[in-house]
Formats: sequence, structure tokens, C-alpha cells
Amino acid sequence: MLPREKLEGLKQELAELQNTLSDSSALADPRRYRELMRRNKELSAICGEWDRYLHLEAQVHGVEHLLRTETDPEMADMARQELEELVIRIEGSEIKLRDLLIPSDSNDSKNAIVEIRAGTGGEEAALFVADLYRMYSYYAEQKGWKQQLLDLNETGLGGYKEIIFMLSGEEAYGLMRFESGVHRVQRIPVTESGGRIHTSAVSVAVLPEAEDIDIEIAENDLRVDVYRSSGHGGQSVNTTDSAVRITHLPSGIVVTCQDEKSQLKNKVKAMKVLRSRLLDAEISRQEQEIARSRKAQVSTGDRSAKIRTYNFPQSRVTDHRINLTSYNLDSFLAGNIDEFIQALRIAWRNEKVNG
Repeated sequence: MLPREKLEGLKQELAELQNTLSDSSALADPRRYRELMRRNKELSAICGEWDRYLHLEAQVHGVEHLLRTETDPEMADMARQELEELVIRIEGSEIKLRDLLIPSDSNDSKNAIVEIRAGTGGEEAALFVADLYRMYSYYAEQKGWKQQLLDLNETGLGGYKEIIFMLSGEEAYGLMRFESGVHRVQRIPVTESGGRIHTSAVSVAVLPEAEDIDIEIAENDLRVDVYRSSGHGGQSVNTTDSAVRITHLPSGIVVTCQDEKSQLKNKVKAMKVLRSRLLDAEISRQEQEIARSRKAQVSTGDRSAKIRTYNFPQSRVTDHRINLTSYNLDSFLAGNIDEFIQALRIAWRNEKVNG
């Protein structure tokens, strides 16, 4: 049974909210206005589907009444067929309503900042960082997201010790958040002459892009250092103090950026990453408070948790949080990861409902 009283209450809340938004004073507080707009979008979807459900329900009652009174066999058969179709449609509407009633996360609509770092495994881990970066790039193309490189630290064999980039587009963080954690790879390294399988690890952190109104940072809380870039990029990069290191003194968080030739551009990129890390730290603090009362199985924040294994000899990829396995590793690394992400999303939403 649907919570009818609650749904009617949400219709009343939507009417009051739209009245508030029509008042120009709502624009005075940008943070509050953005939250009101988010809630308006959420409620509009719920109430629109509730109206559709009620319309279908009225149609069902009308056809049922016709079946009770109709004496013409041919008309009765037509009514039964119509009723079967209506029942399928109303069941679909009920499923959608239940899904819409699950509390959403206000950060899901944000852009995502993705940080991939090599862990145990040396050069092999760095090469797998490059593999994951390509995988996420292909996935972003499928979703129509834009990609912006923020920082990278290359190795000699084409791998990355670290790469940081931003994905901009619809639900970028809401989908990518499930990639946070340790990704383990099992394969024969290109540098291995004996044909032995090695196990390496790469950590992925996915942060919601923070805006100025999300996180306030005082200038005196920052220490900004500039230095000469040591990465690739040519002489013009390496002969100027274009690289930037920003330290947030209260938290101890350090962000570096040397991807651009311009010191100013590097500072802007570094500040973007810093804001997102501070927002992520606050989100983690809130999630830890919630976790005290229940143990979440679908982790989106524990960076030390092993979440997935990529086994090249078996062409197998396994997500350990939901015990989902695919034996088409090449396709997975080509960006076809949506089946896993959607399954994780469903499991996570179910936890929120049942928790």
C-alpha cells in the first residue's frame, strides 16, 4: 500500500514551496534558494507521478464498474483487456513512486572530482591507474559528460602515480560515487619475464565538486607555495615557478597542481580540489555518525575498503560489495560499467530505505 496521507502532504508542501519561490526574497540567500530549488524538483517529480497514479486508479475503478454491469460479452472482453493493461501501468507507477519516495542525496546532482592513485605494485599499479582513467573516460563519453584534467603525475612507462580530473554532467557524482575504494588488479606485468601473476592495488576517491556557497575558506587558513614544475610538459613549464601547493592549515589537507603553464590557472584548479576535499570530509563525518547505528554494506566513503578485483587471466571483474561478477573484462575496461554502477545504486538505496 502506498502512503496516501504522506503523498497528499507532499502535494501541500509543493504548493507552499512554489509560493515561497515566487517571492523575490527567496533569492537573498543563495544556499537556501538552491536547496529550495532542489526540493522543488524532487517534489514535482513525486507529485506528478502521484497524480498519474490517481488518474490510472480512477480508470481502473471505472473499468471494474463496467465489468460488473456489462451484459454484452464482446464489450466485456474488451473491458477485461483494458483492465489488464491498466493494472500493468498502475503497478509500474507504484514502483516508480516508491523509488521517488526514497530520500535523495543533495550531492548526487553535483559534478564529480575523481582522484586515482597507485598503491602497492609499483609500476604495474601506475599502469592500472592509466587503465582506470581510460575506463572512466569512456564511461563519461557514454554519459555525455565533459572531462577536465586537473593534475597528473606520469611515470616512464606510460602509467600515472596519480591523476585527478573532473567529470561534469547530469548525476556525475551520483553515479561515480560508488567507485570510491581500493581496486585490485591481478595480471602478468609487462615487466615480468617469468610469466607470474602479480597483484597490485589502486585507490579511487570520488568527491562532489564543492561550490563557494558549500564551503567557506578563510584566506588566513591557507598557505600557498609556488615551485618549479617537475613533470612533463616541456621547457616552458619546467623553467618557471608555475606549480602551486596549497595547504589548508586547520585540516592539514595539501593540494598540488602543476598541469598548467600558468600559476594562476594551477591555483584555481588546486582550490577547486581543496574545496571538494573539505566538503567530502564533512560528508564523511556525517556518514560516520549515521554508521554508528547501522553497518552499511555498500560503501561510498571508506577509501581503504577493497571494493573490486580485476582478474586478467580469467577475464573476470568482481565487485565484492554486492558479489556481482562479469566475465567480460575487456568490455568493462572499455567503459561498459553501468550495469555494476546501477546495481550498486539500487543496493545503496535499499539500504537507505531499510536502515
